[in-house]
Amino acid sequence: MNLLILNELAEDYKRVLEKRFPEVSVHPAKNEDEVGDFIERTDILLTVRISDGLLKKASKLQWIHTITTGVDYIINLPSLRKEVLISCSRGIHVPQMSEFALLLMLALNRNLPQFIRNQDNRVWERWPTRLLYQKKVGILGIGVIGEEIARKCNAFAMTVFGIDAVKRKVDVVDHFYGTEDLLRVVPEVDYFIIVVPNIPQTRKMITAEVLSSMKPTAFLINLGRGEVVDEEALIHLLKTGRIAGAALDTFWAEPLPDDHPFWRMKNVIMTPHVGGMCESCVDQVFAIFEENLRRFLKGERRNLINFIER
Repeated sequence: MNLLILNELAEDYKRVLEKRFPEVSVHPAKNEDEVGDFIERTDILLTVRISDGLLKKASKLQWIHTITTGVDYIINLPSLRKEVLISCSRGIHVPQMSEFALLLMLALNRNLPQFIRNQDNRVWERWPTRLLYQKKVGILGIGVIGEEIARKCNAFAMTVFGIDAVKRKVDVVDHFYGTEDLLRVVPEVDYFIIVVPNIPQTRKMITAEVLSSMKPTAFLINLGRGEVVDEEALIHLLKTGRIAGAALDTFWAEPLPDDHPFWRMKNVIMTPHVGGMCESCVDQVFAIFEENLRRFLKGERRNLINFIER
């Protein structure tokens, strides 16, 4: 079997895999320029995303495992053949994503970017900052990540409003609503956190109307997918001060173009889609991929962990 690892940490994955699976030929590539003609012999692909042009050359490809929870970067590609199996790493990003959500809320609350700018310019300026204590947070997407964000918000004595297409009882969520209730919930919260994937039902779910219903003092935090939010409407509201600010880890275009307005907005914290990354990321992925690879090499197929039915 030929395994292509297409990821910034490809060499780290290779070191572990070669020891545990000597029968597999592993080719690491940090980017598509390093793939070469190995793509034509690739049976298994471990990656976050791949271009459609490169995927088209993978005529022998049998299985793709995504390092991320979402598979939208893969499953919507025109050249993805129906017989190619897809599995994902759903469930591994709970600690880092939930911590990141709290980090961004605190940074927005305290205007941390301005403190750092002042430090660079040797400016001694003080101001009273906001608390998370007793504030209201809305979380769109109550899966394992959304639930853990809610649990951490509980520790700050926040009131949690959960929003999800599937209503269920969650102990750490104070008020649970369906997605049809967005316009009812969003005006109530001080922080609106998005952790849903990019699927047809969520694409541009956060419309101009939803964004305009936010309180002027509220913050938007998007850790899901950029495509969930009407970006033009968000830019307008941020420029005009209709909402207090935003923290964005995902965007419609990645990397973000040099001329994009977000770069110049002082009420926006931008991060380059790193919410799911952490020091133990490789080990977390292996917890699922290693077992799936064992099953695949034994001839098993549809019983892969986190198998995506399509």
